[in-house]
Amino acid sequence: MTEHYAVFGNPVAHSRSPEIHQHFARQFSRNIEYKKILAEEEDFALRLRAFFSEGGKGCNVTVPFKALCCNLCDVLTPAADRARAVNTVYVNDRAQLCGHNSDGAGLINDLINNHRQTIEGANIVVLGAGGATRGILEPLAQQRPASITLVNRTAAKAAALATEFHDLFPVQSAADSEIAGLRPTLLINATSASLSGVVPIEDSRIITADTFCYDLAYSSEPTPFLQWAAANGAIACVDGLGMLVEQAAVSFATWTDLQPDTSELIRAMSQA
Repeated sequence: MTEHYAVFGNPVAHSRSPEIHQHFARQFSRNIEYKKILAEEEDFALRLRAFFSEGGKGCNVTVPFKALCCNLCDVLTPAADRARAVNTVYVNDRAQLCGHNSDGAGLINDLINNHRQTIEGANIVVLGAGGATRGILEPLAQQRPASITLVNRTAAKAAALATEFHDLFPVQSAADSEIAGLRPTLLINATSASLSGVVPIEDSRIITADTFCYDLAYSSEPTPFLQWAAANGAIACVDGLGMLVEQAAVSFATWTDLQPDTSELIRAMSQA
């Protein structure tokens, strides 16, 4: 029996989710169909509900529908509710549309399991104060770092987001003039700047010989942020390919109660 899954997005043609989930399915000898669905904002809700009414078992949601999907779900997991964004959808035994956010867990799994990073006690700086940052702040805080500081071109936005998460962790924000004194051990680019071919930060004094740099974006070539970080002496520079696979594994486990192995796939995709 074929199980039906999908990813909704716009654009969506570039998505690697079908190959990732087919790889996971083969590990458990499951027969799945996973398709890409290009939607428009005005018909997303209708098409999402139609997918499940026609027998869909689960779907992923990507740009630009994550926040919209949050408002469509009947039930939100704590991760989705805190992030106010959904990237994983399923229907429970009460026929309710349920939303989860696996992005933060994907990041943590990639950092700890694939890159052997110790987040506990780390000084973390996150560039950006948008939806991507919202999705990773709670999982980062749960790892008990020494500090989390947000830096954004609009300083007021970073300050507002830091205040919103203050009940979980004493998240701070910093202005551009304070960047040189931050000295993070983990510097995360959660902006969309890499997709535009630009670097989201100019002051290279933020990087020390102990700074591990991570870009949530991924590409066949190092992103502009990672090129900049490497040129300025970062100890390591990593893109978000592993996070992509790890968050997909969380989605797959949410739908099937099966935890796939990610190591072989990440290795193969990295080499390719």
